[in-house]
Amino acid sequence: MDDPHFNSGDSSTEALKGAAAAETAEPGTGGHVPAFRRNEVWKYFGPAFVASIAYIDPGNFATNIAGGSRFGYRLLWVLLWSNAMAILIQYLSAKLGIVTGLTLPQNCRKHFSRPTTIMLWVAAEVAAIATDLAEFIGAALGLYLLFGPAMLAHGWSPTGALLAAALASTVLVFGILALDLAGFRWFERGIMVFLAIIGGCYAIEVFLVHPDWQQVALHTLLPTFATGNKKDLSDSVYLAVSMLGATVMPHVIYLHSALVQPRRVEMSSPQRTKASVGDPGSPPPKSIVPAMVREYLRYELIDVFAAMNGAWLINSAMIIMAAVAFSHGAVVDDVEVAYKTLGPLLGPMAAGAFAVALLCSGLSSSTVGVMAGQVIIEGFLHIQFPIFLRRLITVVPAIVVIAVGLSPLKIIVLSQAVLSFTLPAALIPLLILTNRSNVMAEFASARRTRIAGWASVAVIVTLNVVLLVQLAMA
Repeated sequence: MDDPHFNSGDSSTEALKGAAAAETAEPGTGGHVPAFRRNEVWKYFGPAFVASIAYIDPGNFATNIAGGSRFGYRLLWVLLWSNAMAILIQYLSAKLGIVTGLTLPQNCRKHFSRPTTIMLWVAAEVAAIATDLAEFIGAALGLYLLFGPAMLAHGWSPTGALLAAALASTVLVFGILALDLAGFRWFERGIMVFLAIIGGCYAIEVFLVHPDWQQVALHTLLPTFATGNKKDLSDSVYLAVSMLGATVMPHVIYLHSALVQPRRVEMSSPQRTKASVGDPGSPPPKSIVPAMVREYLRYELIDVFAAMNGAWLINSAMIIMAAVAFSHGAVVDDVEVAYKTLGPLLGPMAAGAFAVALLCSGLSSSTVGVMAGQVIIEGFLHIQFPIFLRRLITVVPAIVVIAVGLSPLKIIVLSQAVLSFTLPAALIPLLILTNRSNVMAEFASARRTRIAGWASVAVIVTLNVVLLVQLAMA
């Protein structure tokens, strides 16, 4: 049966129109959608905003700064199309969790063979490790940019100051994770505050650089690569793939299906405790009637649409800032260089806003990445794994990278390319499961949604193949 909430799949605008049209529906039975209640929608805002923080993590800072400083506005179109795919993918992930009461990893374990499940788990762990690396390094860099100069003035070495920032970031992330102990809504509100700060910082940046809005609009709508020479073409494709990996993040495809579970539990079994939500050893909540599922899906669609478009605007602001601020000098391929360049060019406010945004991005996205890693290992392997232990383990690769003195920005960009290569391992199972009527019943995806989903996978795989060919020829 066609999905009445994401029926067009290939157009987020059409999807919202469908949801808006359903506002006039009267409450009914037998599967009809209950009347839309505007005062209720705020209760469902949250899961997509938590997922969206991964779309503006330090990996986005790295790829957007590199892309904007090297190619100006040219790669803005990548963000537009990545965002369109993100809306579709994140909605399908949330939909799978809402309809089945299980996360994506749990559904994979339930419906696929054990060898396939193990293979998918390995790919998911690679994505989670690459994500943790980029996000944790970003948080440490944000602290270093803000407090590093004072530490260097007191005799600290750059590596020592960055390691100290990394350890401080670990403590701060533990504090943010503790918010979840007070309730999932407290955690969601905390992440929304971080999002608001990041958005405010980049609003300041865009205001200061005075971009050429006509060129911004042109390159947002017109897909092009740099074709001046082979190196420009290869580099622009590499950055496009990295931007895609940094925008359509595989780990939050797994996570979003888990983020919707607490509200589903509230709808189906209000007496269940929070501790039982997401426990791989506990049974899924009792089935909820189709009308309740439809209502939740409609609210979640609005949540996804608002959160993903907000992340797209912030990402676009990153490229715009880099395209204007760094257009008259050497290509900026280091976050610290970007920070130090912004001060003389635009003043201390611009540099400070950049560092604060990077810190907030790193801390919040690192927290979300740890949660995603827990959902992955518990869902695929059906084991209990303490989230604080997960954070301690994932700190190690970042500490090693910092200690040996590797370029943080280059490591972050490379990690985003790795994420793009692991995306199909998350997308293909999601599409297979949401297309199956024996999994989704009457909520299986419509034909147009399936076409849009498989087209997204085809684009990602094609870009990856092109990148491999370019690297092999180089």
